[in-house]
Amino acid sequence: MNSLLYIIAVILLIGWAIGVFIYSVAGLIHILLVLAVIAILYKLITGRSAV
Repeated sequence: MNSLLYIIAVILLIGWAIGVFIYSVAGLIHILLVLAVIAILYKLITGRSAV
């Protein structure tokens, strides 16, 4: 489960980067960025409480 969140965050960040440099669709780019940050923060929060 932990590695799954990292994989999702990486995929979202890659999608965000592609959107920034190629497609320049502002709404989609920011949604992907926010989702990636939320996934990383969730992992950090749940990771610390589990330890």
